[in-house]
Amino acid sequence: MPEIIKAHHPHRHRLPNNPKPKEWLAADHSMQYVADYKPFNFVDGEGVRCSIYVSGCLFNCPGCYNKAAQNFHYGQPYTQDLEDQIIEDLSHDYVQGLTLLGGEPFLNTQVCLKLCKRVRKEFGHKKDIWSWSGYTWEELLKDSDDKKELLSLIDILVDGRFLQDKKDLTLQFRGSSNQRVIDVPKSLKAGKVVIWDKLMH
Repeated sequence: MPEIIKAHHPHRHRLPNNPKPKEWLAADHSMQYVADYKPFNFVDGEGVRCSIYVSGCLFNCPGCYNKAAQNFHYGQPYTQDLEDQIIEDLSHDYVQGLTLLGGEPFLNTQVCLKLCKRVRKEFGHKKDIWSWSGYTWEELLKDSDDKKELLSLIDILVDGRFLQDKKDLTLQFRGSSNQRVIDVPKSLKAGKVVIWDKLMH
């Protein structure tokens, strides 16, 4: 009987891919493409955000909300013109910050590091940087130097694979209950995960 149930529901228990530390490197996979850029939105973090969706992800989470962007060659190449536009859009007083999504930002560190360094150079910490990632906090700390450098530039990390079995539409800023909204500077200082103190649910 269990075999019959399994045959009828082949995707029910399929899980995202599970990389070993440094198994996936941006240098090997990223085409430095951008799937989308959405300025002045209210959904990708706190306040008004400018959101860049980088192309390419290897986690392949069942139920991914942005499956097209798993392809590293989807969209358009990242350009200096786009970067300048993002910086101009961020310069408005009412914009709180930049959000990195995808795809997988930590497999597109060439793009994300360049942009985040520019944001810090232009605005210091007046603008915050959020990022979603399929990697967990613990995985990123064991991974390549470029991933750790990107983490150090981020204020808020929403971490972990999307898991269909833990899907919960009532959660703030995340799709499944395993994911965490992490205060990165506080966590790096404490040497352990510190959850963002403004999280409502």
